[in-house]
Amino acid sequence: MQNYTLSQIAELLGAELQGDGALEIKKIATLANAHSGHIAFLANSKYRSQLETTQASAVIVSQADAQYFNGSKIIVANPYVSYAKLAQFMDTTPRSASTGIHSSATVHSTAIVSDSAAIGANAVIEAGAVIGDNAQIGPNSFIGERVKIGSGTKLWPSVTIYHDVEIGTDCLFQANSVIGSDGFGYANERGQWVKIPQLGSVIIGNKVEIGASTTIDRGALDNTIIHSNVIIDNQCQIAHNVEVNSGTAIAGCTVLAGSVTIGKNCQIGGMVAINGHMSVCDGVIITGMSMVTKSITEPGIYSSGMPHTTNKEWRKSIAHLRNLSDMKSRLKALEALAKS
Repeated sequence: MQNYTLSQIAELLGAELQGDGALEIKKIATLANAHSGHIAFLANSKYRSQLETTQASAVIVSQADAQYFNGSKIIVANPYVSYAKLAQFMDTTPRSASTGIHSSATVHSTAIVSDSAAIGANAVIEAGAVIGDNAQIGPNSFIGERVKIGSGTKLWPSVTIYHDVEIGTDCLFQANSVIGSDGFGYANERGQWVKIPQLGSVIIGNKVEIGASTTIDRGALDNTIIHSNVIIDNQCQIAHNVEVNSGTAIAGCTVLAGSVTIGKNCQIGGMVAINGHMSVCDGVIITGMSMVTKSITEPGIYSSGMPHTTNKEWRKSIAHLRNLSDMKSRLKALEALAKS
């Protein structure tokens, strides 16, 4: 692992350095667990007291917090963003596939694979697929017919990309994600389910990240579309004909039912469920465990669900909830009596 001097880090971040620029940094750590040779960061002022006890050789802090640390420090506008950029700089994550095409991979003769792309062991590249420059296809991954994968896109092991899917540049797909599987489309004929072939596809923009075991279904007729700069966490379900616009983040285990449209720069918490054919406008935040049953047309923060409490309090609340109709009737009777 390569070490970096504090001066190099400050230059990388375009930040002010106070202290020993020759100090060597070998790792990023939390304030609480840092040791000599580590750099830590303070992104939340409620942890400010840890600046007094941290063993870090240096810290990344905002101007407002710089006065609380007497050692070497890098002063930035946004410590959390600076931490993210430094983590990218010092990242030691390996490639998902080494250079070239592994001897056990199966590549159809009509597929076009860039000379700079890497195809891992036991991967399958079907007819007419196009794999761009510096793309990495992890072991055991499946790339269906006529799939297009842009330059710099990385697939971890066992990713499945169905036929005709188009993926942009510099995307990241975690292990076991499935892109382009059939949407849940059926007609019912006298109690028998008649499958509706899903004839659309999935179109994914640039710099999109898809979490492990997340599924994005292909469209029924039109396409499912994930625009550029969207991040989707692990174990999410994106149904057919959904459209997610740029800058939106979706946390784990969230479900978007068919034909949902999500606006730009939205933040959707974990385990949110959005009913089919709903639309969410730009700039919406939906907190975890919410159930969206009608479209959201105004930016803001939206919540539903019940926060946890003790079992005793929860049972009492549910008992009151079940009596609401009776309480409402009694209240109306009392109001009528008061008016008479």
